[in-house]
Amino acid sequence: MSIRARLDDVDRRIREACARSGRRREEIGIVAVTKYAGEAAAREALRAGLVHLGENRWQDAAPKWRALQDEQPKPVWHFIGSLQTNKVKDVVGKFAYIHSLDRLSLAQAIDKRAEQLGIRVPCFIQVNVSGEASKHGLAPEDLIGFARTIADMRGIAVAGLMTMAPFGDDPEEARPVFRALRNLRDELNRAAVLREEASGLSMGMSNDFEVAVEEGATWLRLGTILVGKEEAVS
Repeated sequence: MSIRARLDDVDRRIREACARSGRRREEIGIVAVTKYAGEAAAREALRAGLVHLGENRWQDAAPKWRALQDEQPKPVWHFIGSLQTNKVKDVVGKFAYIHSLDRLSLAQAIDKRAEQLGIRVPCFIQVNVSGEASKHGLAPEDLIGFARTIADMRGIAVAGLMTMAPFGDDPEEARPVFRALRNLRDELNRAAVLREEASGLSMGMSNDFEVAVEEGATWLRLGTILVGKEEAVS
């Protein structure tokens, strides 16, 4: 099945989830996770209308980033994996969004590099809602304090929150995690510690994206279901 056909099916399912939850389709963006996809698949995704491409590591992204620079439509790159501070210089300025801001040292590195380039980077604060030891992210109770600490960094714009739900066979198991992230986003905005309201929710993967839509996701990170690689679940 082509990526275009897969996208049509995903879009139908998103629209049905929107209808169930009283949302508009325009509120939800798709990041096509191309971590395990080659250059050809990434180019096919672009031509199918998937302009937003997500990568977990700069080492994997670099060849595709270089190869697709002159492609039309031009890709919008999202960094969705854990970001090491020593890779910030490679990522900031090339990736339009960072979905994995989870510690002060990383925020400081992003802020410093962004100021050097004269840009402001939209970042999602990653929260480990599920509490799994294998997952990165702030503890929920640390979110507002962290946001207050980075609020005056000129190189960072807090776009919202990101989380990863436990992977399971039943998508409903992810619902409490997504709902909790939405509630945390609302609590953060009520606390008014940021210069601007953080509206985004980056949550939902190939196995649970419909539940994520129903619970308020604004960005879905979809790998397997779009690029067709079984190991590209992101």
